[in-house]
Amino acid sequence: MTATLTDGRAGDVAPDGEPDRPRTRVTLDIVVPVYNEELDLPRSVARLHDYLATQVPMSFRITIADNASTDATAAIADRLAGQFSEVRAVHLAEKGRGRALKKVWLESDAEVLVYMDVDLSTDLSALLPLVAPLVSGHSDLAIGTRLHRGSRVVRGSKREFISRCYNLILRGTLAARFSDAQCGFKAIRRNVAQQLVPLVQDTGWFFDTELLVLAERSGLRIHEVPVDWTDDPDSRVDIVQTAKDDLRGVWRVGRALAGGRLPLSDVRRQLGRGSLDPATPGVPTGMTKQMVRFVAVGVASTMAYLVLFFLFRLGMGAQAANFLALAITAVANTAANRRLTFGIRGRAGVARHQLQGFGVFLLGLAITSGSLALLTAITPVPSVPVEIVVLVLANLLATVVRFVLLRGWVFRAAASPSSAATATTTEE
Repeated sequence: MTATLTDGRAGDVAPDGEPDRPRTRVTLDIVVPVYNEELDLPRSVARLHDYLATQVPMSFRITIADNASTDATAAIADRLAGQFSEVRAVHLAEKGRGRALKKVWLESDAEVLVYMDVDLSTDLSALLPLVAPLVSGHSDLAIGTRLHRGSRVVRGSKREFISRCYNLILRGTLAARFSDAQCGFKAIRRNVAQQLVPLVQDTGWFFDTELLVLAERSGLRIHEVPVDWTDDPDSRVDIVQTAKDDLRGVWRVGRALAGGRLPLSDVRRQLGRGSLDPATPGVPTGMTKQMVRFVAVGVASTMAYLVLFFLFRLGMGAQAANFLALAITAVANTAANRRLTFGIRGRAGVARHQLQGFGVFLLGLAITSGSLALLTAITPVPSVPVEIVVLVLANLLATVVRFVLLRGWVFRAAASPSSAATATTTEE
């Protein structure tokens, strides 16, 4: 990865992010990642610079991180670096918000590293509450949250629903306790970033989530700030692709945590943090084992579902075949997860578990039936193989939702740390 940097004081471009003159060390380095933002960049940087200069009693630097823009963004960034002594521009040859943050944060000498979206959707009045706990040393990371009851958010119901579902998935699968992974308003202490950021693999939008999950598992303190946030109607984010990438990221990080492949104990030792208490609420020791068993049960259930769907489809319509196949496998799936995933034996609570499992089944039915209806709307007479492909994708989504609900609702007591430990002991 190559990058060039334009320093506002010198106005020259130097290779590999090295200015021709040493910069004065500052308290805050505010990174603004951009890709083809020639319209928003000038007014956003001017507004941000004015706010920092007049309202923030700390030394600062604004770093524009250009992600291989193809419009006039790079030239505008260089012009702004020449106009304001506190602004610099870094140009990367490859796209990726996470890539840009990793590059700038690891090379910065500032005490606290911040990033915010170029559209400044988050009201800047939250900046001081965001960085103050980091400057004082009270916290290690800080995030703006749009999902706190004290937040004031203006955005469409679709994006609100997606955001809340995503955070529910993180809580159910990775035991995340932070409330808003994707708000473009975060800060981290430089010494923490030096230890943690190299472990983050994602170079795109999942960078934030991965960073926060690893921070939480390392015993770091995450400060949350309710924000006023206004949705940008001209957002360039591809919601569908981002959702796919995020789900793949959740799976990758979950596997890495389950396999113990991340040196989080080294991070805790380097930063002087004590070991996490195994009974810490929200970090159940049995969750990774539950995930592995749930996936195994899910794979078997999906195979059985596809076989049944194919057989039923020979004599009835797609929706009827989907209903019967899903209903049969849902009962078996609930029973298998009850015993194998959550370690519950005996007949106590069976009826309640199956009834709640039926509710989860109805939600899965809505997801899969909705996907079939959408397919029919696009292609009036789809082939059976195409129907199966669509249903496999829909079932992947339904599976994630199913684990979250089974763990957080149906078998909630068994998912607690003490119960999980008891169930594991019983099985062994």
